[in-house]
Amino acid sequence: MKTTPSKTNDFPVRERLLDAADRLFYQEGIRAVGVDRLLQEAGAAKASLYAHFGGKDELIAAYVGRRIEAARADIDQYLEQFPESERALRFFDFVVEWTLKPDFRGCPVQHLVGEIADCTHPARVLAVTQRQWLAERFQRWAKAAGANDPERTAGALQVLFDGAVSASLQDGPKRARDARWTAEQLLGRR
Repeated sequence: MKTTPSKTNDFPVRERLLDAADRLFYQEGIRAVGVDRLLQEAGAAKASLYAHFGGKDELIAAYVGRRIEAARADIDQYLEQFPESERALRFFDFVVEWTLKPDFRGCPVQHLVGEIADCTHPARVLAVTQRQWLAERFQRWAKAAGANDPERTAGALQVLFDGAVSASLQDGPKRARDARWTAEQLLGRR
């Protein structure tokens, strides 16, 4: 009699844990999802969590790291088709498209910062690096767009991004479109 491997055995346990964390943490919140629920969703034993990650905090960091890596790749891929002088504005087109996705639930880095107050938490450290990465991009793009004060413009663009993503949870892509319009004004592209 031939047996079919179960769904949980088809995929390495580390990836199953990460996939479950990704789904549950993003949709329901990091603190709302307990270890037992995560293990059940992943079809994994508690010993597997500790063997692969050392605990929930390290799994949270791995989840955030994975999200950051994917976001950077998506942003870079989307923007590579445009000259650097257009990327600050085109980034907000990317944000509009992101807010239109059916599973959009905001920025996972913003969620993390709101849920975990400890600045030394490994996931918070990753969140800081993501914020710096985005700030550097905004500054480079603002300079290429001819902004008089690229550093200050970059700060304003980051605030626009934060507000657009947060407000889009309630208002859909409208706030992301408003942020794009504001970026046009800020960069003198009326």
